[in-house]
Amino acid sequence: MNITCPANYPSMTYDLNFKSNETCPEYFRWIHEDLKIWKEKGITREMVESLQDNGTHFRLVIMNGIAYVKQYGKAYQTRDTYTLWGILQLLKLYPGRLPDLDLVFQCHDLTTIKKDDYKGTKAAFAPPQFHYCGDDSTYDIVFPDWSFWGWPEINIKPWVPLLKDFKEGNLVKNWTSREPYAFWKGNVYIGPRRELKKCNSTNDWNVVIVKQDWRKEEEDGFRNSNLSKQCSHRSLIPMVHYWPANPDNLCHSIKCAVDWGNKNTPKAQEIGKAGSKFIFDQIKMENVYDYMFHLLNEYAKLLKYRPTIPEGAIELCSEKFACSPMGLEATFKKETMVNGPSEHGPCKLPPPYDSNTLEAILDRNAKIKQVVEMWEKGSA
Repeated sequence: MNITCPANYPSMTYDLNFKSNETCPEYFRWIHEDLKIWKEKGITREMVESLQDNGTHFRLVIMNGIAYVKQYGKAYQTRDTYTLWGILQLLKLYPGRLPDLDLVFQCHDLTTIKKDDYKGTKAAFAPPQFHYCGDDSTYDIVFPDWSFWGWPEINIKPWVPLLKDFKEGNLVKNWTSREPYAFWKGNVYIGPRRELKKCNSTNDWNVVIVKQDWRKEEEDGFRNSNLSKQCSHRSLIPMVHYWPANPDNLCHSIKCAVDWGNKNTPKAQEIGKAGSKFIFDQIKMENVYDYMFHLLNEYAKLLKYRPTIPEGAIELCSEKFACSPMGLEATFKKETMVNGPSEHGPCKLPPPYDSNTLEAILDRNAKIKQVVEMWEKGSA
């Protein structure tokens, strides 16, 4: 049977400024920071189109609530597929509420829009690339990663059932009965992660292989931080929610974390529980969708042109997009399909940080990391 996209989706009349007067979590404030460099001069069509030859994977245009995609290159496994799937569910959740927009998305692991290439007044002309992560040296715009809707290639469930597994897994064995290992599951062939292969060859301390994505683990435990920033990471506080692993001396840093955790079990457990609480309380699918909504909405305000459908782009919709795959890919899409419009609007986006507050947050985190680095040097 030939599946086509419906002529239109249901419309709602709610006021998006209200959701029971609920304000979004603190980490939503980083949306303003990620978009700050384009605030004054805006984003031109030329800036967006300059990314098509930059190793990016797709261009997304939303017009009148309908998504159109032009593929530039195939992403690793189903990263692009599930990113687009998540955006389609957002359009069903808040139909007709996103303004027209035009963006380009990068699905690889490493950030690419380097600040060093756009110093001074050039910063305002940096190409606005959407990505799953960012760091202090790049302008990549951080967007929720694909695995919230599942990662079938390695059998990682969508976020809702995965969160349930976390909670059940944490009840299987209490903290003091667990083996004192740091664990990694992920790619060790790019960036600082290459050092992890050296760590794993050492037998005199308890590191099996350090884990890549803090969202995929049973969270009630002392853990090391990811090496890049994802949407909610920037509200995590070092030594409150995680141990700040040093990417410049990774093996030694991890060894210190394990040794410290073994010697300071109550404090390590406290850190693990704080990390768990943060995730269970603040990383919910409604927050994921609201983060996407506000990021895309704020981004669209910066466009200095009216988006048009690129030549070669195809229309996407959930009904058509869900029909082709088999196995886990089909299962995960079925599990994560939004059934219809929300009865209310998204949470209220908090204002940007003022300069003093932002400086205080960054200074606090930097000082904590400096203390940890001093501990690590002392144990060298």
